[in-house]
Amino acid sequence: MECQNSLIEKNGEEGIEMAPQRVTAYDASWGYRSESENKNSTEQSSRTQTGSSLFRRKAILILIIIAVLSLITIISITIWFVFITKAETTKNEPKWDKWKQNGITVAGGKGYGQQLNQLGSPEGIFIDKNKNIFIADSLNHRIIEWKYNAKKGQVIAGGNGRGNRMDQLNGPTDAIVDQQNHSIIIADVFNERVIRWINQNQQILIHNITCNGLAVDKHGYLYVSDHNKNEVRRWKMGEYNNEGIVVAGGNGEGDQLNQLHFPSFIFVDDDQSIYVSDHNNNRVMKWRKDAKEGIVVAGGNGQGRNLNQLFLPEGIIVDDLGQIYVADQWNNRVMRWCEGKEKGEIVVGGYREENQLNGPLGLSFDDEENQLKRPMGLSFDDEGNLYVADGANRRIQKFEIIL
Repeated sequence: MECQNSLIEKNGEEGIEMAPQRVTAYDASWGYRSESENKNSTEQSSRTQTGSSLFRRKAILILIIIAVLSLITIISITIWFVFITKAETTKNEPKWDKWKQNGITVAGGKGYGQQLNQLGSPEGIFIDKNKNIFIADSLNHRIIEWKYNAKKGQVIAGGNGRGNRMDQLNGPTDAIVDQQNHSIIIADVFNERVIRWINQNQQILIHNITCNGLAVDKHGYLYVSDHNKNEVRRWKMGEYNNEGIVVAGGNGEGDQLNQLHFPSFIFVDDDQSIYVSDHNNNRVMKWRKDAKEGIVVAGGNGQGRNLNQLFLPEGIIVDDLGQIYVADQWNNRVMRWCEGKEKGEIVVGGYREENQLNGPLGLSFDDEENQLKRPMGLSFDDEGNLYVADGANRRIQKFEIIL
């Protein structure tokens, strides 16, 4: 019994001892597998999260790169567009020419006289392609040609005293060179005729006309202003056995848009529009082809010195941009006007000393290089240099263009 009890007791103890061992062995084994699986699961989850984070970072980086490239592209296109637009705008902008303010005396300037290096009262001028200057020397009753860089001129018409013989002139005011016929057409105002000279041979083209200004268009028409009839007429070159056609004015003396008052110099553009120095109305009028009335393109605000006024205008030319240049006679300046503008700008002249007094009718005694005194005719050469018949200074001034 003791042995049995002892055995039972021992076995019981053994059982008691072994039971925990089995449980412990089993539980330890289960516990180990569970921790490993959790660790693997955690690492896998961490790797998944890390991969997802890297993907998001890469995606954000790619989006940033795309945005930067897009911004660079937009900026480049904008700069290119602005540059092209500015270039086109610059190309299309009118060229506002300017001239040196000190003129160069290219003819006369030796005081009043009849010598070949002197002028009496230069009025209309014409510059040919060789820069030779043809001058209507009114008070000397002659047309004188001053070749380029010459020290004196040569008489090519008149010069035989004042008179109405065929070899004489009486106060010529304008002259144009008919290059096709190698002749010169002259406004012989006080003889009331338009006369052509060819190598000392003369032909009267138009009779009974108090002609002041002359112009020829590219279609071969001759235009003549008549200050007594307050009109401008047109003739076909070579066909003068008629009264011509009135193309401006012709409605009596006045200041209405269909009238003129002592028309002086004239200019005709490629569209056959006629620009008229409407002398006593202190304005420049433009008459389009076949128009019944003109429009005021310069002055027209009464006689005065302001930039919207003219004072007995004379010579007139129009450039390829339609800019109008006018000899503002008694203001001693040359003005430029753009059609549609309310005022012009001074191109050359208009200078005088503050303490310098004007003579009668506003005549200022200005004979410096940057001054004009009673400017009359105007012309450009093929380089754009501006020539002014500086009437009362008895000289032709050349103002060089600033390139």
